[in-house]
Amino acid sequence: MDLQLAGKRAVVTGASRGIGFAVARALAAEGADVVLAARGKEALDQAVERLASEGGGRVLPVVTDTTDDASVRELVRHAQQAFGGVDILVNAAATPASAAGAPPALADLEDDGLRREVETKVLGYLRCARAAAPLMVAQGWGRIVNVSGLNARQAGNLVGSVRNVAVAAMTKNLADELGPHGVNVTVVHPGTTITEASPAKFAAMAAAAGVEQAEIVRRLESSVSIGRLVTAAEVADTVAFLCSPLSVAINGDAIAVGGGTRGAIHY
Repeated sequence: MDLQLAGKRAVVTGASRGIGFAVARALAAEGADVVLAARGKEALDQAVERLASEGGGRVLPVVTDTTDDASVRELVRHAQQAFGGVDILVNAAATPASAAGAPPALADLEDDGLRREVETKVLGYLRCARAAAPLMVAQGWGRIVNVSGLNARQAGNLVGSVRNVAVAAMTKNLADELGPHGVNVTVVHPGTTITEASPAKFAAMAAAAGVEQAEIVRRLESSVSIGRLVTAAEVADTVAFLCSPLSVAINGDAIAVGGGTRGAIHY
């Protein structure tokens, strides 16, 4: 299927690794020109070098801190200057839900812990949308995809649930405002996803639990209805579709991309 992305101009945040990198790769492979944004210059340059060697659309690195509005506006300015505009924004710049280890209990939860997450994942996504949306509205077409997470649909991690629910709520509000102007806004909820960081993460989880790494993977897979963990590339395939003109029928909605959660019914 031709996703009709050739020549489209995309900005992907959090693009130096993980799901963000996989999305940038998928879009470039479809012929889109992609600005890769992340905070670390070295990792970002390496990501761009990898994509440039694979062919496809043009790729450009822009060091960006999405907690800084001036940095975000400079990112969009770079994209407009290099490619002539922005058609697609994928927000994926966020701290992994498990990066800080086990979620704190209520008594141990500090205000700043939640503030940091909201500053990065919620306000960071909002800053990027606010900077890019006027360009999309002016041309009458655009796509914004926010990468959130399945913590939006389950308890057990208060900070993770709050930030991801907030992203979903923001998505719907933006979709209702921008949809009449040809700009669709959607959100995807990955679950535990296989990325380059997974081996180290699983090893740490195994050490903490006092079991073999294979047992950790087995436990994680047992909760997924397809019987295995989804890869970053598979998440990116769904995101690429949502970035395409073919996704026009989807706006404001959340798409789960975790391989299916056993038991729960979402409608």
